[in-house]
Amino acid sequence: MTKLNVLVACGAGIATSTVVMKKVEDLFKDNDIDANLIQIKIAEAASKQDSADMLISTTVLPREYDIPSIKAMGFLTGIGTDKLEENIVNTAHEIEAKK
Repeated sequence: MTKLNVLVACGAGIATSTVVMKKVEDLFKDNDIDANLIQIKIAEAASKQDSADMLISTTVLPREYDIPSIKAMGFLTGIGTDKLEENIVNTAHEIEAKK
């Protein structure tokens, strides 16, 4: 199985992305998804997308990206987390199938 490279971004790359990193880490573990999680500032996403498979962000996406990009505010608000988790897992499986 190929390891996915997943960018986890927030505005400053510190606070909310740390919370989301743990949730995504647990989600991937529970679903047998092998991934490297890379915590970044959203401003770094464009320059790092070429070496990544997916972007998960807690902030507004300032642009379109060449990789699947998921807004993960639900992990912070508690609203729509089931749907968000399903979206992340399905996207990860789709990427794995293409590798």
